[in-house]
Amino acid sequence: MKNITISDVAKAAGVSVTTVSRFINQNYGKMSDVTKEKIETVIKQLNYRPSASARRMRTHESKMIGVIVGDISNVFSSLLFSGIYEILQPLNYSVLLLNANNSSDEEHKGINRLLEQQIDGLIIQPSQNYFQNYQFVLDANVPFVTVDRYIKDQPKFIGKVTTNNGQASEAMATELIKLGYQKMILISSSTVETSAQIPRIDGFTKVAHHNAIPIINVNVTNHTNEWIANQIRKHVTKKPQKTALVSLMGPLLFKTLSAINMLHLSFPDDIGLTSFDDWNWAQFVGNGIDLIQQDPLKMGQNAASLLLEAIKANQPRIQLPPIIIPAKRISGHSL
Repeated sequence: MKNITISDVAKAAGVSVTTVSRFINQNYGKMSDVTKEKIETVIKQLNYRPSASARRMRTHESKMIGVIVGDISNVFSSLLFSGIYEILQPLNYSVLLLNANNSSDEEHKGINRLLEQQIDGLIIQPSQNYFQNYQFVLDANVPFVTVDRYIKDQPKFIGKVTTNNGQASEAMATELIKLGYQKMILISSSTVETSAQIPRIDGFTKVAHHNAIPIINVNVTNHTNEWIANQIRKHVTKKPQKTALVSLMGPLLFKTLSAINMLHLSFPDDIGLTSFDDWNWAQFVGNGIDLIQQDPLKMGQNAASLLLEAIKANQPRIQLPPIIIPAKRISGHSL
């Protein structure tokens, strides 16, 4: 079958190619409703689909945005993408989502695939620790924004959206000490150096050391729930010493609850429990779990808005202020 071109549409509608181009790009100007309806009807009848490359040649835009997340199985990623999509979709952007699987190699391949699609911009939850690994994105003249995770030497002109991980962790650690907890066990799973768990560990550790409180970090990466339960058993002591378990991200809360169940412990009677969380399901566990709740939906919305500023400026080195979305303390009955 013959590929339908914009010239075919213009001929069938009895208008100029320029008029059809303006219609496709929603640049209606003084275009009459009759003309718009005629072009729309012909486009549907001929099943015309403007190619991305042709659109970019006409408008210097592909109307495509790339998004790369570290772990697509995490609820955080779904909510983050939803926030990005809410901002970009009404503006007729196509949003292309790729999963890096917390791998620097997969992330690099994914970025290259997106650049081949001539994306207008990129939002990335980075898996690599140094900005030199992303310099080629700037060299391609593609603006981008980082979200959630931290690149050590990220230039100030690159937009970023994060949670106040360190501050929120220090506040929770201080609260635990005021509640009489004398030991903290952190449940973590850091697979990349850019993880948001790192400033959380630093925040809890800083307050614990300042108050001479023992703190143990249990990295559960590639371990079973039985192994986690055994590690907790080693460090949980009998009363009167009060111990608090701290899950450092939402998916780890499932593993932590499983370990607590295996050990036949109850909270808050036998052990305290709190967690970072991205999804408000924990309110239905027991009488509600005490949480430090992120807002990935809002983070995605802000990341998309920052990226649009850079795209509008038509250059990737526009000075974009960092945005910090504060975590909320959600009270429960697990401490």
